[in-house]
Amino acid sequence: MQKKANCENCISNKDSIFSCLTPKEKELLKKSKLCTGYGKGEIIYKEGDKPAGLICLCEGKVKIFKEGVGGRDQIIRMHKPISFIGFRALFANDKYIASAEAIEDCSLCIIDKPTIEKLIRSNSEFSLKIIEELAMELGFSSERTVSLTQKHIRGRLAESLLFLAETYGFEDDNKTIKVYLSREDIANLSNMTTSNAIRTLSTFVAENVLYLNGRKITVTNYEELKKISAMG
Repeated sequence: MQKKANCENCISNKDSIFSCLTPKEKELLKKSKLCTGYGKGEIIYKEGDKPAGLICLCEGKVKIFKEGVGGRDQIIRMHKPISFIGFRALFANDKYIASAEAIEDCSLCIIDKPTIEKLIRSNSEFSLKIIEELAMELGFSSERTVSLTQKHIRGRLAESLLFLAETYGFEDDNKTIKVYLSREDIANLSNMTTSNAIRTLSTFVAENVLYLNGRKITVTNYEELKKISAMG
């Protein structure tokens, strides 16, 4: 069931790639966008779907995952506001190669491709920001590919926790990661089985690196977590 959406922040936010647009161009965006909402656990798009437009995540958190062999998923990206989802497929005139799911209630706006192409042609700064987004995405994917294939279990899990902390930040205590994933999702993000993720998390707790409270993960020794990740 789709939720009520609030996507005003997508265009007005100073950190958005739309911040470089002129007032007239922003008005064009507002007229062409479709705002929609998704509840926790709802699928935003599935692998094999054709993009309907450029998707901007305005509120909430989203995971991008690919269905693997034996029913085990691989989480390949996590998104926070303000970010863009599935834009590689849009610009490549391709189908989505992964699926997107809301991990909490989300607001999205979808901007049709003709409008985006018009802005790219008319605003060179906006074009450069799009290229920058694509380049950053490529760099992240390359780094994760190396890490998930070369690091041992401890290193992979430590890197995933650092990634979550860097992406979503901490609660007011500056230690508790501000996203609450199931053990299965943590395993899928780290390219390991759920049982291995549970055992490794327990080891980190015993080593006083983490404290667990249900789905809440508190990093009690951030420097040690970085060392474990670096050691691989």
